[in-house]
Amino acid sequence: MGRKILYILYQPYKWLIFIPFLAINTLLFGVIAVIVSSLINQRIGSYFGGVVWSRLNALLTPMFVTVKGKENILPCTSYVVIPNHQSLFDIFLIYGWLGLDIKWVMKKELAKIPGIGFGSKKVGHIFIDRSNSKAAMDSLQAARQKLRNGTSVVIFPEGTRSRTGQLIPFKRGGFKLALELNLPILPVTLVNTRRILPPDSLNLLPGKARMVIHKAIPVSGYDEKNMPELIQLVRDTIESALPAH
Repeated sequence: MGRKILYILYQPYKWLIFIPFLAINTLLFGVIAVIVSSLINQRIGSYFGGVVWSRLNALLTPMFVTVKGKENILPCTSYVVIPNHQSLFDIFLIYGWLGLDIKWVMKKELAKIPGIGFGSKKVGHIFIDRSNSKAAMDSLQAARQKLRNGTSVVIFPEGTRSRTGQLIPFKRGGFKLALELNLPILPVTLVNTRRILPPDSLNLLPGKARMVIHKAIPVSGYDEKNMPELIQLVRDTIESALPAH
């Protein structure tokens, strides 16, 4: 009953203030990120376009965040970050509180979209082309050059948002990338973002979110044959911090 009343009271703020301001500041910080990345460097550009943008919108929601396991991130170490996916607010949580300079893996086709392609290239996001072996190798080489000195890549292994909060089957792409680049996997559990913004919905509400950063899992000793064991290990680690259903 209390949540229903909160939802009703929150609606004018959501439609008249939060959503318009989100649209404006997303455009503004996107432009700032591109300019700073071009004139200074991509890490600082990503800080403005990622960390500052995310924390500002979390504050405006408001989304109250707690983080556990920061000590599991080693300085100047790059990772393939593997989180569960419950809500669009996962992006705010990861960008704003993970504490890593991060890149996203994007399909090469997105590079052709006006605005998105140009901006993503400028801030250093990674376009993967697996249409042929040479193009795939070129993509991996480009990724290898970017993922150094703590710059990491984030991949949602579920591929889409869970509608129940429980994990859905993991895809192999992120794990294959970790093996090909020989980067440790950093499992991350995101909790309660779906209560702030459920999937397929605009039923936004203030709330508390939690991020659990687990110990990194080295990929040495794994290959294509025993990749299912690695996937299961990462899945079990992420699931261990999810609330029981």
